[in-house]
Amino acid sequence: MKSDHLHALLHPTSIAVIGASNNSEKIGYAVVHNLIESGYQGDVYPINPKNEEIQGLKAYPNVTDVPEDIDAAIIAVPAKYVLDITEDCGKKGVKALLVITSGFSEVGKEELEEQIVDTAKSYGVRLLGPNIVGVLSNKENMNASFAGFLPLPGQASLISQSGALLVAMDAATYTRGIGFNEMISIGNMSDIQFSDLIEFMGDDEDTKCISLYIETINEGRRFIDTCRQIDTPILALKAGSSKRGAAAAASHTGSLVGATKVYQAAFKQAGVIQASDVNNFFDRTLALTLQPSMRGDNLAILTNGGGVGVLASDAAERFGIPATEIPQDLQEGLMDYMPDYGAAKNPVDLTGMANTERFHHTTKLAFSHPWVNGLVVIICETQLLDLVEIVKGVHRAVQETGIHDKPIVVSLVGGDSALEAGRWLIEHGIPAYNSPDLAVNALAALRDHGRYGSPGPVLTSSENRNDSGAAREVIAQARESGRTGLTEIESRKIFAAYGLPVVETRLARSEEEALDAAQDVGYPVVLKIVSHDILHKSDAGGVKVGIQNAQDLSAAYQSLLENAKQYKAEAVIEGVAVQEMAAEGTEVIIGSVNDPTFGPTVMFGLGGIFVEVLEDTTFRVAPVSTSEASNMLEEIRAAAILEGARGQGPLDREALAETLSRYSEMAADLGDDIAETDANPCIVYGQGKGVKIVDARVILKEV
Repeated sequence: MKSDHLHALLHPTSIAVIGASNNSEKIGYAVVHNLIESGYQGDVYPINPKNEEIQGLKAYPNVTDVPEDIDAAIIAVPAKYVLDITEDCGKKGVKALLVITSGFSEVGKEELEEQIVDTAKSYGVRLLGPNIVGVLSNKENMNASFAGFLPLPGQASLISQSGALLVAMDAATYTRGIGFNEMISIGNMSDIQFSDLIEFMGDDEDTKCISLYIETINEGRRFIDTCRQIDTPILALKAGSSKRGAAAAASHTGSLVGATKVYQAAFKQAGVIQASDVNNFFDRTLALTLQPSMRGDNLAILTNGGGVGVLASDAAERFGIPATEIPQDLQEGLMDYMPDYGAAKNPVDLTGMANTERFHHTTKLAFSHPWVNGLVVIICETQLLDLVEIVKGVHRAVQETGIHDKPIVVSLVGGDSALEAGRWLIEHGIPAYNSPDLAVNALAALRDHGRYGSPGPVLTSSENRNDSGAAREVIAQARESGRTGLTEIESRKIFAAYGLPVVETRLARSEEEALDAAQDVGYPVVLKIVSHDILHKSDAGGVKVGIQNAQDLSAAYQSLLENAKQYKAEAVIEGVAVQEMAAEGTEVIIGSVNDPTFGPTVMFGLGGIFVEVLEDTTFRVAPVSTSEASNMLEEIRAAAILEGARGQGPLDREALAETLSRYSEMAADLGDDIAETDANPCIVYGQGKGVKIVDARVILKEV
């Protein structure tokens, strides 16, 4: 049913326009006019009680008066009438509503918007909007919007949360020469979400790239799950880069997380490629629409200009596909088509002597070589070159190889003739750009899709290693006492319930118990104050390390109690934690925050200054597999430290990835209760020697 209703929305055989008008200043006039002018072949039924005819079409006073069935209805009347009209459409059996009308949740009228959605759902009607421009479809010759015209035809489809940006992009398709099959304004997303439309378009053979302009996502986890199943490349331009805590920053993780980091992580997990700005959005859409994914890292660059070749090499390294030296046999083959002073290592400098024939032969040779996974051809305009003939030769070379599973992009650097040649290439299926870095960036998008696109379902360990019951019992006891901050002892119990490698710890409620616990744990030990009123123990002088014997322990025990009382006189002291003192190693931090959009997330970074000052961290939406956790270890700027630095051997990355994956499962499993967690520090030892979590913190959600 969901698919049928979305089909009625995007490919309707009949449309009612409620609020249709003969007044050219009204939106209802523009919608009817645009449907007629775009050549829409379905039936159009203007609805207006004051007119018998609108723009040459028979008008009806109410949608229920139309004798024929109606697939979709466009609503363009004041907000106060939309609820009643939704009821009428439901009674009529309309399958989908496009609510252009604004004045709902975007201006604080959430209740009215909810009433409209509830009414639509009661009749099984799907609703797009409200507060939309409409839907533009070249496939259906249907401009069901108040945008002036259909976009340049193409094989990308746009879903935009901004109506104004959609209208601007509609116009830009002609100046940029980048076409779209459909443009959909999604507005307030009161019912139909990004995920609904992505799922529908994933089965559309006419859509080769799904391009998204996103301000917010309502159903974060569903968005990830949906995108992971779609083979069609998905590109997102996300607006809003300001930092905001996903919860009150009671943990290090809470203070480090921000909307941008979580969205970036979610996009990566979903296999969604990101654009940096509107221009980049168009450039990457073009490449993803016209070319296949790049399924390896081997990039070759051909050019007739040494300088632009160097610029392309710089861009390739910047965008994650560095141009390494090409194989000797390919170098030798390319040298047959260039002067002796040419360079064939990569970038391949054909020199200013390159003509149509040489570009044709070298393109064919490089593109067909099994080492090459992607090709960038850069052509500088000179007085001696006919750029249109050059690109025709490049295009012919690609066609002659018969290869359809690797990408090629072209950069044409010059004036009007470069623009003309670029337009010819785009019309014939090869992306063209006016600078080397833009071409390489576009190819990097194709490489990103080759790496991350349609990753399938999230796979975590199937091993039954979790005791969620024990963890939930700890949480329930804290709830009963009215607390959201758990003590370290309680936090450790939760960590241990999920198989996390916490150091051995005992709770002592007296000095005598502390001495006995230290004897059992074994010196040296660490003492920590335990109080739900003191979450940041170090600030309170509530930690004593390196205690070697009973005499030192007695002194440290009394000092902890005195420090705690001085720090917070009213604090309830539950005891002192006696903890094995972990051996020295490399400190890292693992944490989680419950994000309002995507739910539980997991964070990783190196400890110490890397977290406090450099904020060298990476995030994922939980849970993550050990494989995905290993990818996280590679993403921080200080990743080389994990490989071994300054003569140190490599660290136990396997154990760290396993710990990170387990931690993420804990965060996901307890997401309904937990707001934030920290394992800080977590000590990583040499390869094969494991990991130890030294300090544990859990903050519950407010209820």
